[in-house]
Amino acid sequence: MTISSSLNAGVAGLAANASRLATISDNIANSSTTGYKRAETDFHSMVINAGSGSYSAGGVRVTTTRLIDEAGALATTSNSTDLAVRGRGFIPVTTESALGTDNGDDAMYLATTGSFRADEDGILKTEGGLVLMGWPADADGSIPGFARDTADGLEPVQINVNQFAGEPTTTMSLGVNLPATETDNGGSGDTLNLPLEYFDNLGTSQSVGVTFTPTLPATAADPATNSWTMVLTDSAQDDAVVGEYTLVFDDTRASGGTLASVTTTSGGAYDDTSGTFDITVAGGPISINIGAIGDGTGLTQLSDSFAPTAISKDGSPVGNMTSVEIDANGYVLANFDIGITRTVYQIPLVDLPNANGLESLDNQIYQTSNESGSFFLWDAGDGPTGDIVSYALEESATDVAGELTDLIQTQRAYSSNAKVIQTVDEMLQETTNIKR
Repeated sequence: MTISSSLNAGVAGLAANASRLATISDNIANSSTTGYKRAETDFHSMVINAGSGSYSAGGVRVTTTRLIDEAGALATTSNSTDLAVRGRGFIPVTTESALGTDNGDDAMYLATTGSFRADEDGILKTEGGLVLMGWPADADGSIPGFARDTADGLEPVQINVNQFAGEPTTTMSLGVNLPATETDNGGSGDTLNLPLEYFDNLGTSQSVGVTFTPTLPATAADPATNSWTMVLTDSAQDDAVVGEYTLVFDDTRASGGTLASVTTTSGGAYDDTSGTFDITVAGGPISINIGAIGDGTGLTQLSDSFAPTAISKDGSPVGNMTSVEIDANGYVLANFDIGITRTVYQIPLVDLPNANGLESLDNQIYQTSNESGSFFLWDAGDGPTGDIVSYALEESATDVAGELTDLIQTQRAYSSNAKVIQTVDEMLQETTNIKR
């Protein structure tokens, strides 16, 4: 009967608008919740064919969707481990309660933002108990090749604030001027000494001793030899000789003072193109750059005093970790007071075909489902996921003005449906009165 269908349609309208009111209430209540994704209620009509000459109201049904792919604005913070995703990707996290269970790999959940801080164990987590996850780096700072379609390689990001680090020396560059007058008849023949500090594999300061001995002319009538013998010793091996080379300098107008030839007596072979050779100290090889043939930026021989002009090396002594930062590519960087930075973790970004198909959980985190599709772990800044912004949090996606407008419309629609029920009740009362 059409009048009964009108009553059912009115009741369905009340229920539908009550559902819409619930989503609006949730959105407004979370208007200040970082990372909150607003929910939306959609109405769908239902049609009942009752035959010709009459019409039966089918009413309305609702579906509620959380718009997880809708991003909020980013707000700047002062914490280096406040993270937000600028793009469609998700940060992998787990829960604090999952860490307390020993049942295999930690469950992976997804988030778009989070204020992570180190706890008493150095684990980066939020006040709500979300733990940041990433791939651990090797000792040299490189990230191993983890599988991208599984979360098995992910671990809780743990920062050891008492961590020490040192960098061994692997390369040196020598810029030294040798006095040209020492290789002629008036030269003294004295050996010139140049100690060079380097750091071994344990961060201990060691020394490579470099001596330059001029080759004097055989007779007083002979011209300057422009030749020197360079010997390198290692203090970590009781000053054992680790390299010996004969240096001959050019005295022509075009290239006067530059290296003309380098002959290897012991140690690594000299490369006249790159200007380098390797010596093996106690901790391993060190590449020494003295300049290429004809290049005036390394060793030179000019009529001036013996003087180091440019000496540089890599490596550093042992230092303490002072701070942690996360860059746009998701690398967790530990900064040390000796001026070095070391990669300790990499945070990937998770991508799925249908973000709105994720299952929503507490604390603005999500779980994969059949509707979301299978996930893939991308490097941040690569692929479709976007990058990671530190010192930032994603604000709520709720537009309060829009929600209040929807609230007025929902109130009017609810009142109208209630009026329909009231009207149907009055009509049924009139029908009842016919009997009287």
